[in-house]
Amino acid sequence: DMTGYVKFLRDHVGHAPVQLCSAGILVENEKGEILLQLRADNHTWGISGGAVELGESTEDAARRELLEETGLAADELELFSVFSGENQHYVYPNGDEVHLIMTVYLCRKYHGTLRRQEEEVDELRFFPPDALPDNITPPEKDVLEKYMQMKQF
Repeated sequence: DMTGYVKFLRDHVGHAPVQLCSAGILVENEKGEILLQLRADNHTWGISGGAVELGESTEDAARRELLEETGLAADELELFSVFSGENQHYVYPNGDEVHLIMTVYLCRKYHGTLRRQEEEVDELRFFPPDALPDNITPPEKDVLEKYMQMKQF
């Protein structure tokens, strides 16, 4: 469901390639498991996140997307890494083409009740880092690989 800046862009450029700033959150529970969501659009697993609105900070965008998509509120965010380049080039199922510059945060302190955003998320589940699902959304493969390296799997 496109709103705000991305809708504004798409109204002007259609499906043409655009560079987009996005923000995401790796949520880790007390057991060291990571929260992934099964995306409704491409039926692959990924982290919470989305496009940064005009004038919004990446931290605020990450917090907003986490709350919208999972019902969880981040208490603390730690910068994990920034991902960009050819591996962040993606064409969505609707034909929209993006080159993402993705700022990803790690969140180990959060509160709230897990509930999925029904129009965007088919399922929410915590996974042990050494047992992640195979079908990861393409722009986030690098994110989860780097996370697993950090965990030494």
